[in-house]
Amino acid sequence: MLYNEPSPLETRVLSRRFGMAHSESIETYLATEGYQAFLKASKMTPDEIISEMKASNLRGRGGAGFPAGMKWSFVPRTSPKPKYIVVNADEGEPGTCKDRVLMENDPHQLIEGVLIAGLAVDAHAGWIYIRGEYRYLIDIMDRAIAEAHERGWLGKNIQGTGFDFDLYTHTGAGSYECGEESALLESLEGKRGVPRIRPPFPAVAGAFQCPTVLNNVETFCAAPAILLNGGAAFAALGIPKAGGTKLTCLTGHINKPGVYELRLGFPVKQMIEEVGGGMRNGKKLKAFIPGGSSCPVLTAAECEGATMDYDSMAQRKSMLGSGGVVIMDEDTCMVKACLRLMKFYAHESCGWCIPCREGTAWLTKIMTRFHSGGGSPQDIGLLGDIAKNMLGRTFCPLGDAAALPMISIVEKFRGEFEDHLNGKPCPYEHSNRMVTA
Repeated sequence: MLYNEPSPLETRVLSRRFGMAHSESIETYLATEGYQAFLKASKMTPDEIISEMKASNLRGRGGAGFPAGMKWSFVPRTSPKPKYIVVNADEGEPGTCKDRVLMENDPHQLIEGVLIAGLAVDAHAGWIYIRGEYRYLIDIMDRAIAEAHERGWLGKNIQGTGFDFDLYTHTGAGSYECGEESALLESLEGKRGVPRIRPPFPAVAGAFQCPTVLNNVETFCAAPAILLNGGAAFAALGIPKAGGTKLTCLTGHINKPGVYELRLGFPVKQMIEEVGGGMRNGKKLKAFIPGGSSCPVLTAAECEGATMDYDSMAQRKSMLGSGGVVIMDEDTCMVKACLRLMKFYAHESCGWCIPCREGTAWLTKIMTRFHSGGGSPQDIGLLGDIAKNMLGRTFCPLGDAAALPMISIVEKFRGEFEDHLNGKPCPYEHSNRMVTA
């Protein structure tokens, strides 16, 4: 179940069981300190658990990077309503596949993380919302949940602690939009997966209008290591404002693509050259997407001195995102890459907001005409204007997710757009390839 050979530069915390025989089984998990963090947490107060999460400097690994401990603290534990835990396993961001390997290789780590969150906010039930294309993972998670029930790690009075918790899987239907937390909750409740108006936020009115902790798979998987070894130890693995490691998906034109667990703050160039084995066929780096297709693209020059962390990417006006790195070499047609991205976002728009619904459609139409040789000089500015008019004008970030890469590609690779006007068809078409984002 291991997708790539491990790198000696990795710091394996969440992925330390990857490659072990039957790593997905409860026997392997229990033999390697599994569920010990839950037992430790069961003897702590909710405030103590949340304090350890805050001390870890763990920021949400789904893309937004909001401090996880602070998010858990927002749940009103005195509310008379039941509290719930919801796992966002709707991993639909192009370039991202790290939650997949966590669930496939170590499902009990996720279950233990959910249990710890339940202790922290006095929740007794939860759901793992898994994207439709990951149906085989539902079987893996269901087996792990059944094992946990059989061994007394789920259900009533877990291991004599007096704590009750039931966990269920729930399948999506292939909608990228349901990766957005409020749309996910709508879908979980059996409704159309469209975003909610906020506030209220899920911590106050989440699943079935009850207080809810909703985090990404990787975020929950970090909780056992944090509680077992202490928040300070986890924080020390990263940088001052962001603790721990990050599972990074290296894809594109490199020799060793795969999912690697690296400390936050890992140098981008070292990641490409040493972890990823360098550029394929000796080509030069041209463009770099740091955290999934919704992040602004960086040029090779912008990667100089960059590190894989939130602040470094923010300084370069991009985002660490979900860790879906896409690496493109000198032969990549950036116009074609942009067209590919816009087709994706136009297809995945739920249609709820006019700027997103109409904006992504128009960007796709213009890009299709432009790439096919029917563009005009005015189109270049028009693409940027449409994208900028989408920013901040939608209920959820999907509109921004389409606009940000569009704006960055037009601004940073404008010369390539002009080449298309002067050398139709696409001057890079002879290579007949681009990164599949």
